[in-house]
Formats: sequence, C-alpha cells, structure tokens
Amino acid sequence: MRIALAGAGAFGEKHLDGLKLIDGVEIVSIISRTGEQAAEVAKKYGAKHSSTELEDALARDDVDAVILCTPTQMHAEQAIMCMNAGKHVQVEIPLADSLSDAEAVLAKQVETGLTCMVGHTRRFNPSHQYVHNRIESGAFNIQQMDVQTYFFRRKNMNAKGQPRSWTDHLLWHHAAHTVDLFAYQAGPIVKANAVEGPYHPELGIAMDMSIQLKAESGAICTLSLSFNNDGPLGTFFRYIGDSATYIARYDDLVTGKEEPIDLTGVTVSNNGIELQDREFIAAIREGREPNSSVAQVLPCYRVLDQLERQLV
Repeated sequence: MRIALAGAGAFGEKHLDGLKLIDGVEIVSIISRTGEQAAEVAKKYGAKHSSTELEDALARDDVDAVILCTPTQMHAEQAIMCMNAGKHVQVEIPLADSLSDAEAVLAKQVETGLTCMVGHTRRFNPSHQYVHNRIESGAFNIQQMDVQTYFFRRKNMNAKGQPRSWTDHLLWHHAAHTVDLFAYQAGPIVKANAVEGPYHPELGIAMDMSIQLKAESGAICTLSLSFNNDGPLGTFFRYIGDSATYIARYDDLVTGKEEPIDLTGVTVSNNGIELQDREFIAAIREGREPNSSVAQVLPCYRVLDQLERQLV
C-alpha cells in the first residue's frame, strides 16, 4: 500500500510514525506548506517524493491512497480531489467545517466507490474500544458521559507550540470527537444544546463552549470545551454506567477510583493513531467499509450543524 501524506505538521508525523509499524506500507510522498519542511520530513521517513502541491502526489501512479492532515478548511475540497484522482483517502478530523461540505464528500465517495475514512480517533483508542466491547457484550450501559476538552491556546499554535497557518475550532474540530464517540457508544443522538463564551479578539472564535447531548437510549452527555484552560491539557472522558465508572485519557483507562485497567489484548497496539491507520489500510485491502467511514460519521456533522445554528 503506497501512501502520500499531506500536512506534515505535528499530527502528520503521528500518522507517519504509525504507518512505519504496518507491514506492506510504503510512504511515497510528503506534501507540506513549505518545500523545506516537505523535503525534511520526506527524508526522515524515507519518502521518495516531496512537494508543496497535493496535485503533484495525486498525479503519481505509485500512490494508492492519501492521508490528509491539512488545515480543516481544506479537508472537504482535498478529499474530493483525491477521489477524483482515483485515490483512497483518509481525512483527519474534522471532515469539514460545514454540513454541506461533509455531504459533498459522501456524495463523491458513493459516486467513486473508493475508501473514504475520517480520523475519528476516539473510536480506535484502546481505552474506548474496551468500553465499546463491554457495551456490545451487554455488560455495561452508559447512563452519562462527562467530557472535558481543555487546551491553552490564546495564541495560534499547534501541538508542538509552533505557529499555525489556520485557526482551530472548538465546535467543528474538538466537539466532533465527543459527539461522534457518544453516538458510537450510546446510540443515535436525539437532542443537542450548546452555548458559547466570549470570542477571542484576534482569533475570532469562541474560546469556551458547553454542549449537552441526549441519545435515543436515554443516555446523556455533558461536554465542556476551552482554549483558556491553564492546566492539564487534553480530553478526559468519564463514563458513568449501570455497572461501572471508567475514565479514559486517550489510550489509557482507569476506574472511577483511578485504578488502572490493563488493556493488554484489547487490540494489536496501544496507539490510537496507529490503529486508525491500520483500519484504513485493512479496509482498502479487503474491499470493505472502514470503521469511521464518511457515511458512518456524517450523523456527527449533522449534529454539529444543529449546534452551530443555535450559536448564531
């Protein structure tokens, strides 16, 4: 499987590190905003080609699939470009920053029949897979999810503390993780409410947000998001259920009393990004729909659209 990666920033390198661990995968092309960065990352990961233009990678006959880690605002258009070029594509979360763009990507996937997967990583983290398996077996039912997504981003920086060329968004990016995961674990969402705090004078986005969700099953979710939090960073999920309480921190899981849960054997890796990429590669090879396909995650973007309309 010959891969091109577009967007060789902090998250792009996480994908490249995961791809190195998958048998039969060759990283062929690296696309980045500057030629220097593209060439540097290509050299680091053994890619034969680098460029600043996605079209250059799409024109190559030795590229089977593309992973997009580019700015949110480019995702939908670039995903469609990839499929128009006959390439399978994995789009990092979020698929788009509007429902109409997300629907356009799905329409192109249906038209082409190519694999189009979205990087909803929480479906793949071993911690959430453990909980999902318990739900599927009937041993655990969610009553409430309490989720905190907290960052300190009063300046436009990426995960490495480097200046960003684009502006992140609490609703269309960070809330998407939890909205999709809640539906994945508890069932279809039937009610959604949102309020937001003051806008940043320079970034032009709300820096704080609160979201409430209710699933068809009766389970509820409370999600707090902030770019103002000067403390522990990241997203922390508390599952309150009928038989247990779990706290998930990315790939790690503890009980409600902070007792570690051994995730050995839950899946082949303890790295959610690697597992996400393994699913993408396996789905292409096996000619099947991947977990987190564009069709499966579109309901999440319908909910985000409903929430955005409440905030206008």
